[in-house]
Amino acid sequence: MGLKGFAEGGIASIIAGASTHPLDLIKVRMQLQGESHIPNPSALQSYRPAFALSSAANISLPTTLEVPPLPRVGPLSIGLRIIQSEGANALFSGVSATILRQTLYSTTRTGLYDVLKHKWTDSETNNMPLARKIVAGLISGAVGAAIGNPADVAMVRMQADGRLPIEHRRNYKSVVDALGQMSKHEGVASLWRGSGLTINRAMIVTASQLATYDQAKEMILEKGLMNDGIGTHVMASFVAGFVASVASNPIDVIKTRVMNMKVEPEVEPPYKGALDCAMKTVRVEGPMALYKGFIPTISRQGPFTVVLFVTLEQVRKLLKDF
Repeated sequence: MGLKGFAEGGIASIIAGASTHPLDLIKVRMQLQGESHIPNPSALQSYRPAFALSSAANISLPTTLEVPPLPRVGPLSIGLRIIQSEGANALFSGVSATILRQTLYSTTRTGLYDVLKHKWTDSETNNMPLARKIVAGLISGAVGAAIGNPADVAMVRMQADGRLPIEHRRNYKSVVDALGQMSKHEGVASLWRGSGLTINRAMIVTASQLATYDQAKEMILEKGLMNDGIGTHVMASFVAGFVASVASNPIDVIKTRVMNMKVEPEVEPPYKGALDCAMKTVRVEGPMALYKGFIPTISRQGPFTVVLFVTLEQVRKLLKDF
């Protein structure tokens, strides 16, 4: 209990985050597909009419030729495209930010959840009601996200950088360089850009993921479907991963876009806030745009949750006597 819970959660989270990073990168690239808040200069080519018409002739000719946008592709195609254009190492772009994020965010949320879980568990039945599990998840997720937001912003930007034209790339060398450049050019406040979205998402993910895992594990054991082993941990993890993916994907899409937007002096930002981003996304791309990247989200959330909880259970066994 106490610090040991934070250490257990931190070790498991770092292993899970680093091992599933390529899937998270593909998810981010998919979530950014279709953004249209800033016209792409390369997609609009200007033409001057070859001859002038009389003003009496009520005829107008287009002065621009709009190139249709590239078709949207799936996660496998995006993964292959990244490898072909940027190299296989690009799948691990921003992994240093992921490790820092897991160290700050996930260590805090899993450790704090463990503290609240021990505090709120009924001493007689040795069970914790589902409502309390959800509340514990909401609280621990909010605190963890507030602490880890700078690393989250850096991670999103480093993962998305390869999709930009070469002249517009940020080219962060590491998470430390990313945090330094953001603080220098955009101000320290930029490190907490999208923090409201991050906190809301973290509350939803933690409440659905940790509470669902505990609840599913308890139900499996109570009904005698399986013994308390890796099989039970994997099954409960898959259930938790699916619930967390469905609940968090819409806010994750908005969070990714707000964090990735480029803010320049004396230039109106693409989005005024989370609500503006959500409205523009739905208006331009339709409601289902909020579930962009759902396949890689659940493809990543599933393995991430399995690795997280299986590793966590094994680490708990190793550190049981400490």
